[in-house]
Amino acid sequence: MDLRQLRYFLAVAEEGQVTRAARRLNMEQPPLSRQIRMLEEELGVALFDRSGRRMTLTPAGERLRSRAEQLIRQFGEIVTEVKELHEGLSGTLSIGAVVSCVSLLPPRIRRFREAYPGITFKITEGDHELLGDRLSRRLVELVVARLPFEAPDVESGYEVFPLPSEPFEAVIPEHWLPDPAPDAIRMSDLADRPFLTLRTERTKAMHERIVSECRRHGFEPSIIAECSSVAVISSLLSAGLGVALLPRSVVASSPPAGTRALRIADSSLSSEVGILWLKGRYLSRSARLFIDSFREGIG
Repeated sequence: MDLRQLRYFLAVAEEGQVTRAARRLNMEQPPLSRQIRMLEEELGVALFDRSGRRMTLTPAGERLRSRAEQLIRQFGEIVTEVKELHEGLSGTLSIGAVVSCVSLLPPRIRRFREAYPGITFKITEGDHELLGDRLSRRLVELVVARLPFEAPDVESGYEVFPLPSEPFEAVIPEHWLPDPAPDAIRMSDLADRPFLTLRTERTKAMHERIVSECRRHGFEPSIIAECSSVAVISSLLSAGLGVALLPRSVVASSPPAGTRALRIADSSLSSEVGILWLKGRYLSRSARLFIDSFREGIG
């Protein structure tokens, strides 16, 4: 068994047909079928169920696919590491970012590209669960996210480089405010207002911190909507349905129409942000330098 056979196996597993896999690999069907049979004979197990129109993996095949993907990724990392030592900095850096952190990336990427023009970026947006899965599968090297990172744990865990925290602001429909509008508001001023919060089935920390802050100021927030994304909560804010407490950068990057963001005078509620990567795993030189750009204050 070698890497070539594993690549053949993965192609068939993904395509569900030897014919399509052979076309994708630019080879004839009989040699590909022969390689798959040889692999099964060597391992002494059937890797595919061939009883239906589409070839599906057996339990042994599923296990081999998981291991094969890991081996091929690791081999690619070795090749990248050696090339970087010989050729200098180039290639693609894959980064994941939660929606509320995307606004932190443009100035960093612009300055980084000025210093390292050979690097291009692939950026994936998603929630903690999606990005945790992409990180564990090595589809992204780094993730920029609100902390704590509420993704399913991976075996090796995560390393975190914390970024400066930022305060929350109260985002309020303009027609609720007096004229002229104040520059700041107190938590008690929001006690009788309907609240909108960011919360999904898995990412609950921001929602729970806001509820705790309201209770600390002596009231239970009347939450009329728990929203799964910044886009949803912005739409509801623009419609004048409630008030939301959001990190300053979220508000600054996409202020909802018809609202005002006010400083909260009597609250120290803040949001922590971090760059995450898999503990104990190889990081490309470009990823390490990108993390260093935050340490050194570039951007």
